[in-house]
Amino acid sequence: MELKELTKEDIQRWNQFVFSHEDGTFFHRAEWKSILQRTYGHPMFFYYVEEAGKITGVLPMGQVKSRIFGNALISLPFYVQGGILSTTENAFNLLTEASVKKAQQLNVDYIEFRTTKKQHADWVIKDDLYASFKKEIDPDVEQNMLNIPRKQRAVVRKGINAGLESEYDTDVDRFYESYAYSLHGLGTPAFPRKLFHILKEEFGDDCDILSIYKDGNLVSSVMNFYYKDEVLPYYAGASDLARVYKAHDFMYWELMRRSCERGLKWFDYGRSKVNTGPFSFKKNWGFEPKFFEYEYYLVKAKKIPNVSPSNPKYSMFINTWKKMPFWATKIVGPHINKYLG
Repeated sequence: MELKELTKEDIQRWNQFVFSHEDGTFFHRAEWKSILQRTYGHPMFFYYVEEAGKITGVLPMGQVKSRIFGNALISLPFYVQGGILSTTENAFNLLTEASVKKAQQLNVDYIEFRTTKKQHADWVIKDDLYASFKKEIDPDVEQNMLNIPRKQRAVVRKGINAGLESEYDTDVDRFYESYAYSLHGLGTPAFPRKLFHILKEEFGDDCDILSIYKDGNLVSSVMNFYYKDEVLPYYAGASDLARVYKAHDFMYWELMRRSCERGLKWFDYGRSKVNTGPFSFKKNWGFEPKFFEYEYYLVKAKKIPNVSPSNPKYSMFINTWKKMPFWATKIVGPHINKYLG
């Protein structure tokens, strides 16, 4: 049994293991190592265990260090899931030991595994911050519409009646303007533009953009990931007209409709912070929340850190960000977001 670090030559084997594992996710894929290194330059540690020439476990991790938000080893930074995938107890134990050893070498505050279920009995757990929303797609398009609760279905139909149109978009920069504009309104720094170009480059057909237009004008847009038989709408943006025309609701319906026609089986709405607007929005679609069980191994930290935007100490920053000129947030934002792992 050997512990190894991912190289370019291992990518196909790593991904085959992830795809074959019942708990594998899009965020365990090997491409994230290159994506996060190219975008942010953070140290990445993608470990795998090989037994008799066969991969039996993988663990993608990255270090994010800043004076404001601390120093952490995260699986996976900037994204919603991670943790260990293994098929043997030996591989699991070796990957756990490797993560703790690396954390101690780096002198981090803590390790964070973003898992849907607890993996380590002796690690600290936080299970009240985020929930995921995932629902099966019916093979019949119209049944999917009927499965949406009545009030939410009426909102979707308003978008249809408003004459909104959808199409897949290849213009990453056009999407980015919409995405960055929306985050400015929420008081949140946007990720750098180059991230989205790199995502499209690395994932190819497993990453696309669906845009919504009204009379030829872009009103909302969403970048999606695809994994096995799932669609994961992940980054979204909209203009001021989106609320008027119910463009967000129409956009997600169009993505569901198109995914149904492609034969996909699951619609993964992703995670949302508990008791927030997005959390309620997804529940209104008839999706039931499943709470994440994020795990922490404390190294220097004495307690689980609270780096959530809902933390009251960040409220002044959020309000100030909303008042900044949009053009300025696109310049400054990526330098801040680099450390919001």
